[in-house]
Amino acid sequence: MLDKSKKLHFFIPKTDSSTELPYIASGIKAGFPSPAADFEETRISLDTFLIKNKEATFYARANGNSMTGAGIDDDDILVIDRSIEPSNNKIAICFIDGEFTVKRIKIIDEKLFLYPENDAYKPIEVIEENEFMIWGIVTYVIKKMNY
Repeated sequence: MLDKSKKLHFFIPKTDSSTELPYIASGIKAGFPSPAADFEETRISLDTFLIKNKEATFYARANGNSMTGAGIDDDDILVIDRSIEPSNNKIAICFIDGEFTVKRIKIIDEKLFLYPENDAYKPIEVIEENEFMIWGIVTYVIKKMNY
């Protein structure tokens, strides 16, 4: 069952002006620091990194906690590409019976299910009677660190 009080808020990427910022391409160690990585930096625009097909990409703000097991938390920004073919196990933005939801696509015994990534929620079986459309596939999740 969908939580009708939760809504996805959609945004269209503004790709006509990108900002390039310093980028440490070699990565930053999350373990023991290495003195060999002396701030080798290039420049990167997150727009060009996150958006592969600008005509088919949009953003949405996640609302709710049904996908926390997949690393999608309330208020995260999702990058969605409509040009990617939906397939088993991909995380998708779906429109079902008048509501948007983000769920994992599962095909089991030739049946289509929308799976949450939180045990507090039940999978949704998509049947012929449902008004259903897959809007796009989630390619990135942008998080804000809460301190």
